[in-house]
Amino acid sequence: MPRLVQIGEITSKMRAQLSDDFEITVLAEQADPAAWLAAHGASVGYVLTNGHDGVKPEIMRALPALKAISCYGVGYDNIDADDARARGVVVTHTPDVLNAEVAITALMLTMACYRNFLTVEAHARSGDWERLGSAPLSRSLDGQHVGILGLGRIGQTIADRFAPFTDKISYHSRTPKTTSLKYFDTLIEMATQVDVLICITPGGAATRHLVDTAVLEALGPNGTLINVARGSVVDEAALVTALQNGTLGWAGLDVFEHEPRIPDALKAMENVVLLPHVGSATVETRDAMGGLAVNNLIQHLKDGTTLSPVPECLNM
Repeated sequence: MPRLVQIGEITSKMRAQLSDDFEITVLAEQADPAAWLAAHGASVGYVLTNGHDGVKPEIMRALPALKAISCYGVGYDNIDADDARARGVVVTHTPDVLNAEVAITALMLTMACYRNFLTVEAHARSGDWERLGSAPLSRSLDGQHVGILGLGRIGQTIADRFAPFTDKISYHSRTPKTTSLKYFDTLIEMATQVDVLICITPGGAATRHLVDTAVLEALGPNGTLINVARGSVVDEAALVTALQNGTLGWAGLDVFEHEPRIPDALKAMENVVLLPHVGSATVETRDAMGGLAVNNLIQHLKDGTTLSPVPECLNM
C-alpha cells in the first residue's frame, strides 16, 4: 500500500477510513523523526497534516516522491503551497464544512464581550449576587456596527449570523466583493467607524500583524476586537498594551501568536474572553472536516484528482 505520513492528531474514524488504502506512519511516534525521514522519506507519497503543524520545509525536502498533502483544516499557512505546486504536489484543505461553526464562535465571543459574560457568571458562581446584590450592567449588541476583516466564505457566514442583530455590517478585504455590505478601502478607515472588528482573514506573511497598534487605536476604548482567524494576524504585544492602557475596550480571542501559549497578561484581564482555538471544534464539524480530509487523499489515490484543493493548486 502507498505510504502516508501523519503529522499531528487525527480521529479514530479518520484512521479507520484510511487504513484500508494507506500504510500510515505517525511521524511524532518515531524515536528520531529526522532519521526516519532520511531512511524512508523517498517511499512516502502522501501527507496528512493540519493547519497548526503544517509541513515544515525540511520535511518537504525529505519527501521527493510526495504527491499530495491533505490539510485537516481550512487554514494552511504553515504549508508552502507555492513550493508544493512547483514540486508537483497538490495541497488540499477543508473549506465550507466549518463555516457555520466558526461564525457561531465569532458571534459567541462577541456576545460574551458585550454582555460581560465572565464577570456576571463569576458574580453568580461566587455568591456575590447574594452578598453584594445585582451584577454590573452590560452592553447590548443590537444596532452595533460590525466590521469584518476578510470577507471570504467564513466572513460572509459571519455577516449572515450577525444580521439579526444589526444592519450595519461592513468589511475590508484586498478587493471588493459582490455584496450589499459596505466596503472600506483601508483597514484603518474601517476600524475608526466600527464598534466590533472581527478578524477572519487568512494567516501567513502577507497578513502578519495586520491588526497593529494603529488599528487598535482606531478601534478605540469602546471598541471590541474578535479574532477567529490566525494569531499572527494580530500584533499580540500591541493588543496586550492596548487592553491594559484602555486604548481598546474588549477582546474575544480564539487564536494566539504562539499557540498553545497564551500571555499571562491576557489571562488576567476581565475584559478579555479566551478560547483554546476551538472555533470549529464540535463533534459534527470535526467529523465533516475529517471526512473531507480523508476523501481528498482517497480521491487522489484513485484518479489523481482532489475534491478541495487550495487556490494555489487549482487545476492540478
